[in-house]
Amino acid sequence: MTSGDLFGAAADEALRSRSPLAARLRPRSLDEVVGQQHLVGPRGPLRALAESDRLGSAILWGPPGTGKTTLAHVLAETSDKAFVPLSATASGVKDVRAALEDAHRRLGERGQGTLLFIDEVHRFNKAQQDVLLPAVEDGLVVLIGATTENPYFEVNAPLMSRSSLWRLEPLSEEELRQIVERGLEAEGASAQDDALDALCAAAAGDARSALNTLETAVALARAATPGAPARISLAEVASARDRRIFHQGVSEHYDQASALIKSVRGSDPDAGLYWLARMLEAGEDPRFVARRLVILASEDVGMADPHALVVADAASRALEVVGLPEAALSLAECVIYLATAPKSNRVTIALGRAMEDVRSGARGEVPDHLRDSHSPNAAARLGGATYRYPHDDPEGWVDQQYRPSELEGHVYYEPSSHGAEAGLAARLHRRSGGESPHH
Repeated sequence: MTSGDLFGAAADEALRSRSPLAARLRPRSLDEVVGQQHLVGPRGPLRALAESDRLGSAILWGPPGTGKTTLAHVLAETSDKAFVPLSATASGVKDVRAALEDAHRRLGERGQGTLLFIDEVHRFNKAQQDVLLPAVEDGLVVLIGATTENPYFEVNAPLMSRSSLWRLEPLSEEELRQIVERGLEAEGASAQDDALDALCAAAAGDARSALNTLETAVALARAATPGAPARISLAEVASARDRRIFHQGVSEHYDQASALIKSVRGSDPDAGLYWLARMLEAGEDPRFVARRLVILASEDVGMADPHALVVADAASRALEVVGLPEAALSLAECVIYLATAPKSNRVTIALGRAMEDVRSGARGEVPDHLRDSHSPNAAARLGGATYRYPHDDPEGWVDQQYRPSELEGHVYYEPSSHGAEAGLAARLHRRSGGESPHH
């Protein structure tokens, strides 16, 4: 080994020791990955594709800290491809061209493929795409894009059409605890149970956030007791998060979230505002509150006021754009709107009924007149059945079968008499011939 290699190895080792805990704990194999088992578990599709070296271009979509970058690293290692990262915001056309030239050289000299990882792929512009897409199409590189935004709205269509889409889920508190315990071992530290519980709950499914909090808490514990083994208490966790933690403990966190939802569901705006204020003052992650309000808009208001979901979604987006403390106003507006809106849980009931039929095996065939008339052998497949186009009718509606015969007469959605659903109920009642719906 040359002196240059020795110095390079020493520099790499020093850099690793100075890296954030989240970087030091990055898994090196699929077996070390915590969470996302629907993708990389023993029967996961991404595992199967990587291990058989048949991994294709893909978009990884999920919240922050769910392992998008880590997964791309591990997939590259598993499939024996070189991992080349680019940022859609920091890399220009010149950088993309250079990466593709290196990929071509790597393939020619070593026979090794390239996994090109693009963070914030929704920010990729047309000029960058024009350079990259031919290399994706001919297989020179496997493109893995990562995004926290809904790719159906934010990722450019040419990239979407050439990629598979894989959804990453927030990590559970049990999964976060596994990761945090690995972090404690790496740091040579320990933690009280209530501190671990609070840390994992406050991270809200974000592994990076959990490890960053842990690293800071360990440093605080060591500073408090120099020379002694670091043992993290709830106080250090709270300090590491700038007091943004549930002051009353984890159980109180869930109790207050329940009180907020039940107050809004019960149409008491003042009670809703009180619990919102309690949670924000206690340092609750406002994203958790926003997610719960979005769910409530569909679950408890539903079609009684379809605008409720729009308001809840707008409040959630305002939080991401503005942040606290100003976004507390958007959350408060949402709480007031949802609390004062008419209530209906009929969407929840309707979906449950439909899912029950599907899971019971009542799936049936698509009626002939609803089948795709443009597919090969369509005439033979349709058997002469005719689809009636609703817009040709003066009322914009025609009475025809839309479900498998086995499910005709199964009514899932029954509107309530509250708010906008009263009008929907009357309309559906007229179309059913005046008969009362039944399940």
